[in-house]
Amino acid sequence: MARTASIVRETKETQIKVSIDLDGTGKSTISTGVGFFDHMLESFARHGGFDMEVETKGDLHIDMHHTVEDTGIVIGQVFAKALDGFRGIRRFGGAYIPMDETLSRCALDLSNRAYLIWKVEFKTPKVGDMDTELFKEFHHAFAMNCGACVHLETLYGTNSHHIAESGFKALARALRQAVELDSKTLGLAPSTKGVL
Repeated sequence: MARTASIVRETKETQIKVSIDLDGTGKSTISTGVGFFDHMLESFARHGGFDMEVETKGDLHIDMHHTVEDTGIVIGQVFAKALDGFRGIRRFGGAYIPMDETLSRCALDLSNRAYLIWKVEFKTPKVGDMDTELFKEFHHAFAMNCGACVHLETLYGTNSHHIAESGFKALARALRQAVELDSKTLGLAPSTKGVL
């Protein structure tokens, strides 16, 4: 069974199209108008093993906030849609990702109980042209709309580029584990409740 989904979301601030194949090979086509954000999403798809297409047109003449947050919303929604009730998956995932002087850790639960613990501090207000405070906005939007409980922490690091990128890669690798099909669940939701 193909685990794919597509969503189109249009508001007065953004027009977004996202499609995903959870069982892909990491191919992506990303266009948000924010260069560093595109780089992060390409890395996310590659290291998660997800085939992903993202096209965002946002009100960048104002700032990048709506573009980044709304893209996170739709990526979260498309994951939830492709997971179709979280049936048959491993549910939990975790990863440590080093990047030069930085080490980031992500642990997550695809539980349909959305939550974000964010223990990430940036040393600079921007990476390229992108405000570093927007990385939390993306991860929060993703977690809330995917139904994921995400704990993301930079254990140490000084370079803001490395902090951001190791965090995206840690999220991707943790998701890669969590969305894997698990024969022991017999196609059911991995919960004593029988549903997530």
